[in-house]
Amino acid sequence: MRKKIAAANWKMNLSWKEGKELISQLIELSPTIPTAHQVIIAVPFPYLELAAQLVAAQPGYFISAQNCYHKAAGAYTGEVAASMLASVGIKYCIVGHSERREYQQETPEQLAAKLQLCFTHAITPIFCCGEPLSVREGGNPSEYVRSQLVDSLSCLASEQIAQLIIAYEPIWAIGTGKTASPEQAQEMHLAIRNYLTESYGSAIAQGIPILYGGSVKGSNATAIFANPDIDGGLVGGASLNAVEFATIIGALPQ
Repeated sequence: MRKKIAAANWKMNLSWKEGKELISQLIELSPTIPTAHQVIIAVPFPYLELAAQLVAAQPGYFISAQNCYHKAAGAYTGEVAASMLASVGIKYCIVGHSERREYQQETPEQLAAKLQLCFTHAITPIFCCGEPLSVREGGNPSEYVRSQLVDSLSCLASEQIAQLIIAYEPIWAIGTGKTASPEQAQEMHLAIRNYLTESYGSAIAQGIPILYGGSVKGSNATAIFANPDIDGGLVGGASLNAVEFATIIGALPQ
């Protein structure tokens, strides 16, 4: 059975005092996480070890990095290696978020290298894919997303793919207040799972959690998560409010 996941992406927000209060409030609101569920919180680099300490005794809660560098080590001032994340006990890392693809011009080759480095250090990547508004309105969004998967995942072995988490994030719905309809989201999630089935077989495809990311809120999470190929959400702005994110956690299918 696939894990159902509520993943928070704080992005570049909150002081550590605010972040600590947010995690503490969240645990108070959602103290018990079913074994089939996971809560993953992607915090800024300075908070990783401190946040991990806060959730260490809380079953079902995990801390993730928001990124890692595509090189193993070296003279790359300001970057963070996957090995460094592993050395402080981090088990998850977001790879290929649309904001990094846009603002840092990350390439498919760099993302493929990040994935390999994550797996080398026993870190589960949360691989992001999704189309811009121009493709949604005038192109072929399924083919666009499929090309993102092919370009960055084709270097991975089947046993690595089986450990992956994928997050579909329509770029036009990130931070805009717009949300893909449950039907649109399910259609793309099914297309992604069909690609995985064609490439790696049904057993692997059916085991990979695929999350929806794009203005997920407490008010729409239940309708989105009810779809058979949607296994939870990668949540941005709404994850900065403990009550809102707890509602999203509670919307995960049992």
